[in-house]
Amino acid sequence: MSLEKIVYILWAPRSWDREKIRRLLLEGCAPELRGQGAAKLQMNIADCYAEVRSPAPGVPFETPICAQVNVWVAEIESRFALEGVLRRAGFLVAGYLVDEQVCTDYGGNAHSAPRDWPDGERSPGVLAVTLMERPRRLDHDEWIRRWHGRLSPVSEAMQPRARYVRNVVKSALTPGAPSFEGIAEEAWPSFEHVTNPFLFYGAGNVFQLVKNMAIMLRSVLSFLTLWRIRTVMTSEYFLRSEPADRAGIRCVRPRGSRAHGPRARRDSGRAGRR
Repeated sequence: MSLEKIVYILWAPRSWDREKIRRLLLEGCAPELRGQGAAKLQMNIADCYAEVRSPAPGVPFETPICAQVNVWVAEIESRFALEGVLRRAGFLVAGYLVDEQVCTDYGGNAHSAPRDWPDGERSPGVLAVTLMERPRRLDHDEWIRRWHGRLSPVSEAMQPRARYVRNVVKSALTPGAPSFEGIAEEAWPSFEHVTNPFLFYGAGNVFQLVKNMAIMLRSVLSFLTLWRIRTVMTSEYFLRSEPADRAGIRCVRPRGSRAHGPRARRDSGRAGRR
């Protein structure tokens, strides 16, 4: 069965705390979404188990997103019922039809073992969601070429990511959705892999760190405006999944609620030793 992937970006009222958002999405929205036609379902939530500073500077005076909800549907028309579930829960919703590419999956490199946890359980480590705008100086084809052909190989060779998913936006589905053209999901083995610059940039000494930072910055600036990059750190939850060999298009080295906070804390340190 052919499935379409829809990415929903969510914003929550300022009065809601991270735990309320987590419980509302996992315990309230997820069962409804499954019942309303989500053939597959994954949520990346900025919850209380993902409180680590983003490596990106962020956009000043802008309210950050609280979650990314990924749904796969057989019929695109089912999106209306799915969006209704999220809106009734109190979220501001922006929806995008995307072309997904699973560039690196768990177990696809030396930084993680294959996924061995069940649906509903928090994934180890922490996941960065990055929302990308295309600068006006670049047409779409050149922007994709620089993202896929320049940044992706550089970051894959340099950085210790456990999983990397590229979502190229085909169309915005909801009125007033921000003009994002790319959404990246990057899973890191532990909090330390994000906060320690030597780990984050794959450097063994200060000289290599400076060199790698310069290479990475040059690659990023080739297709993005630095102060327009939005990256939010989240907890990853697979809630209805398929076998790994059927999930998406692979573009780099193809291989291969029970959301437990205590495991999240333990794994943030343990995952990097796999």
